[in-house]
Amino acid sequence: MRRCRRARKHEGFRLALLPVQLHDYPITLTICCFILSCAVIFFTDRFALPKRERRANPSPFGRKQDVIDVLARLPVIALVFAGFFAGSWRPLYAAAGTMSFFIIFTGISRAKFKFIREPLIFSDIALVVDVFKYKTIFYASSLNIVFWTVAFLYVFGVSGLYLYFEPTILPSSGKAFWILLMVAVAAGPWLLLFYGPVNRPTAALVQRLVKVLDVKMNTVRFGTFGSVIFRFIIWLGVKREKIVAELSQIVRAAVQDLIGDDGSPLIVVWQSESFIDMRHFGVDTLKMPTLDRLRRQAAQWGRLSSVFEGGYTLRTEFAVISGLVPDDIHVDASYPYLRASHYSDVVWPGKMKRAGWHTHFIHPYDRTFFLRHKAMPQLGFAELTMLDGFDHVPSRDGPYVSDEKLATKVIDACEKLPEDTSGFVFVASMANHGPWEPGRVGDLTNPVEIYLAILEQSDAALKQLTDRLDKLDRPVWFVFYGDHAPLLKSFADPFPDPRTDYFIVPLAKAKSAHHRPAEPQDVAAWDLIEALLNHANLKKDTLR
Repeated sequence: MRRCRRARKHEGFRLALLPVQLHDYPITLTICCFILSCAVIFFTDRFALPKRERRANPSPFGRKQDVIDVLARLPVIALVFAGFFAGSWRPLYAAAGTMSFFIIFTGISRAKFKFIREPLIFSDIALVVDVFKYKTIFYASSLNIVFWTVAFLYVFGVSGLYLYFEPTILPSSGKAFWILLMVAVAAGPWLLLFYGPVNRPTAALVQRLVKVLDVKMNTVRFGTFGSVIFRFIIWLGVKREKIVAELSQIVRAAVQDLIGDDGSPLIVVWQSESFIDMRHFGVDTLKMPTLDRLRRQAAQWGRLSSVFEGGYTLRTEFAVISGLVPDDIHVDASYPYLRASHYSDVVWPGKMKRAGWHTHFIHPYDRTFFLRHKAMPQLGFAELTMLDGFDHVPSRDGPYVSDEKLATKVIDACEKLPEDTSGFVFVASMANHGPWEPGRVGDLTNPVEIYLAILEQSDAALKQLTDRLDKLDRPVWFVFYGDHAPLLKSFADPFPDPRTDYFIVPLAKAKSAHHRPAEPQDVAAWDLIEALLNHANLKKDTLR
C-alpha cells in the first residue's frame, strides 16, 4: 500500500516536471506546437460557413490546387504564431494564442454569415471602430460591459497564467539579439507588404493563387483569416490606374453630353434605407398611395437588383452614383469608399460637377460613417449635408432622422439652387433602418408592424417632397429606390425576392402632356442613373 502511494506521489511529481522536461528540447517543442496549431486551425476553419454553403462553393481548380491552397495557408499561420512567440518566447503559449486568434476570426465570420449571409472580408476590419461606435446600426448591443469583462479576463487572464507557469525558452546569452531577431521575423513581412517593390509582386502572386475574388469560395479554400489576408494583399497591391483606364474605355460619356435642351434641370435621387414594398409578399394591410401614384406617373419603374441584401448600403449607393458594375472595380467593390479618389473621373457626380452642375449629398447620419466625409467630395459632391445639419435629439426624436425632416431639408436645398444652375442632389435616408424595436412607433411592439408603420410614414414624406418639387419652375427628375431588403428576420430570412423597388418620375417642367403609364421593368443599380439620363435627354451618347 505504501509502495503504491509512493509510486503515485513519484508519478505526480514527474508529471509536474513534464513542462520543464519538454522545454529542454525547445526547437522540437516549438515545431510540435506549430504543427498542433495548424491541425486545430485547419479543423476549425471549416466552421466559418455552414456545411451547405461549403458544398455550394467548392474550389473548382482541382486537387493539385487544393494542395497549393493548404500550403499557402501555412505562412499566414506561421506569422501569427511568430507574433505570439516573439512576445513571450513560450511555445505552448504561442500555440494557444494562435489557435485562439484563428478560432475567434472563424467565430466572427460564422456570426456575420448567420446575420447577413456573407463571411468575414478584409474590409470589415476597417469597420471595427464603427461597430463599437454605432452599436445600434450594427445590431451589436451585446457588446456591453459583460462582453468586455469576459474578453479582458480571457485575453489577459489566460496569458498571465501561461507567462507564470510556462518556462521561457529564450537563450540565456544574447537575449536582446534574439528578442530583436524574433520581432523582426514576426513583424517584418507584414511591414514589407506596405513597401511598393515588395507589395506589387506579392499582390500579383496572391492574385494568381486566389484566381477568383469570390468571398465564399475564398473562405472555403483558405479559411477565414487566410481569405482576409489574401484579399487585403490584393487590395493593397492592385493597380487602380489600370482599372480606371479600363473603366474610362467603358464609360465614354463626356461631360458636355450632360447638358439638357430644356433649361437647367434638377435631378433628385432618393435612396430609401431598407425600403421594399411589402405588398410583393402578400402584406395587403400596407397603404402607400404616394408610391402608387408616382408609379403611374413614372417614365420607368419596377424592381431594382441591389448589390447586397440586408446591409452594406454603401455598395448599392456607390453602384448607383458611379454607374460601375461591382465586378469591374475588382477588390474595391466590398468597400469602395476606401479608395474613392481613384474613381472620381468616371463617376456621375464628378462628371456633373465638371459640366457645371451643383452636386449635393444629403445624409442624416454621422459624416464619418463609411468614410463618407472623405469619399463624397472625392467623388464629385461639392456640398455635403450630414447629421450635424439637422436638429436631431435621439432621446426626443428616436434613433434616426425621420423622412419628413429629411424631405424638408431636401426641399430647402432644391429651392435655394439658382435657376440657371443645373443640380444633382443625392439623398440617403435613414428612417427605415432597423432594429425595429418597441418605442419607435407608438405602442407597437412587433418588428414587422413597426417596419410597416415606418414605411407608411416614408410614403407620406414622399408626398411632401414630390408635391413641392412639382411646383419648381424648371425640369425636375425624381429617382427613388430602396438600397436593399430589410434585415427583418421575423418576417423572412432571407427574403424570397431581395429585389427592391425603384421609379424615375418627371416633375414640374419635365412632365409630358402625353404621358402614359409604363410597364414595370427590372434594372440593375449601376444602370439606374443612365436610365434616368436617357429619359431626360441629358446624354446624347450611349454609356456603354
